[in-house]
Amino acid sequence: QGEAKGKGAAPSQQWCDELEDDACPIEPDVSFQDALRDRAYWLVGLLAMQSLSGFILAKNEELLQAHPIIIYFLTMLVGAGGNAGNQASVRVIRGLALGTLNDATQRQFLNRELKMAISLSSILSLAGFARAAIFRTPFPETIAVTASLFLIVCSSICLGAVLPLLLKRLGVDPAHSSTTIQVVMDILGVVMTVLVSSAMLDSPFGQMVIAKLTGQ
Repeated sequence: QGEAKGKGAAPSQQWCDELEDDACPIEPDVSFQDALRDRAYWLVGLLAMQSLSGFILAKNEELLQAHPIIIYFLTMLVGAGGNAGNQASVRVIRGLALGTLNDATQRQFLNRELKMAISLSSILSLAGFARAAIFRTPFPETIAVTASLFLIVCSSICLGAVLPLLLKRLGVDPAHSSTTIQVVMDILGVVMTVLVSSAMLDSPFGQMVIAKLTGQ
C-alpha cells in the first residue's frame, strides 16, 4: 500500500518539479506578470470605486450631523452586506467550479437564494434591532437602522448570487466577484442607509410612521 501511494504521488511530484519558480500550480499557463496585471487592474479599479462612498457621505453631511448615531452603525451595516454577498458569491463560484451549477440548475438555485435572502435579512434585522436596543439607541434611529439592514442584506445576497454568473457570461473570471461584491455593497450600503434614514427620520411620512409605532 505504501509503494502504491509512492507510485501515485510520483507523476504529481514530477509535474510540480517541471514548473518554473514563479509559476502558479493552479494556473500553470498564466505567467506571473499576466496574473499580476489582471489582479492589479481589478483591485485598482475597485479602490477607485470605493471612494464613491466617501463622496456620498460628504453630500449627506447635514443628515449625519442631525442623526450622528447612524454613523456608529454604518460599519455594521456595510459589513453585514459585504459578508452576506460574499457568502452567496462563494457558493456560486464553488457550484460553477464543481459543475453542479449550470443552465439546468441555475433557475432552481436562484429561486432558493431569493428565499435565503429574505430569510437571512429577517434574522439579521432582528439581531440588528436587538443590538440597537441594547445600546439604548433612540427608537427612530433604531427603526432606520433595522430597515436599512434588511434592504442591504437582501440586495447583497441577491447580487452575490447573480454577479458571478454575469461575470462568466461577460468572459470575466467569476472569482473576481468575491472582491467586487465587497466594494459594491460598501457603496450601495451607504446609499441605502442614507436614503432610508432620510425617509424615516426627516420626511413627514417617516415621522408619521414612527409616531404610529411609538403610539404617539
